[in-house]
Amino acid sequence: MTTRKNSGTTTTPAKRQRATSSGPASERRDHLVKLAAELFARKGFQATTVREIADEAGILSGSLYHHFDSKETIVDEVLSTFLDDLVARYRAALDTTADARTVLSEMVRIGFGTLEPHRAAITVMQNDWNYLRQFERFNYLVKAEDEVEQIWVKQIKAGQAAGLFRTDVDPKLTYRMIRDTIWVAVRWFRPGGRLNTSGLAEHYITVLFDGLATGERTTQKG
Repeated sequence: MTTRKNSGTTTTPAKRQRATSSGPASERRDHLVKLAAELFARKGFQATTVREIADEAGILSGSLYHHFDSKETIVDEVLSTFLDDLVARYRAALDTTADARTVLSEMVRIGFGTLEPHRAAITVMQNDWNYLRQFERFNYLVKAEDEVEQIWVKQIKAGQAAGLFRTDVDPKLTYRMIRDTIWVAVRWFRPGGRLNTSGLAEHYITVLFDGLATGERTTQKG
């Protein structure tokens, strides 16, 4: 799959196909995508067969092909829906006059806020990333990853330039530590627990900006 950007918006074939679907057929398609996403998350994309998706939906395999030409098309829709939503929210956070710390805090909230609505997609990204990125149709995964990294690194550098963040930390390494903390949480976070995603985000923001230790900083000052 290839992506093209037009006026700041990433367009994928899956996104264009969703935009043209409506009514009961679209609802049925969305239902099948959700069922398949759960199977991909639970069993892994490679281990999940079209027959298993059809069985889960209570239909024949041939009926599934009425909506999708392959299981790659289904996972394509799962992942592109997640990435379209995530990148759009990040861009909206950037379109403010807030300082870098405020923007970065909002981006943390956005990340944790995806854990429930996009749980299956995030799990698939973690488990099947290396397999999927081999195929041209999934080139947009790498492009989206690069764009997200650039967004985060730019904000961290802006905060350093403004005197809001320490200058003795590496922006790219810092981003990757934040990224991994957010996405790995999908493995242990359970809705209905002591903290919801908002509470989880606020706790992380506190640790990120205020640290864990009390008293004078013991690490090297910038």
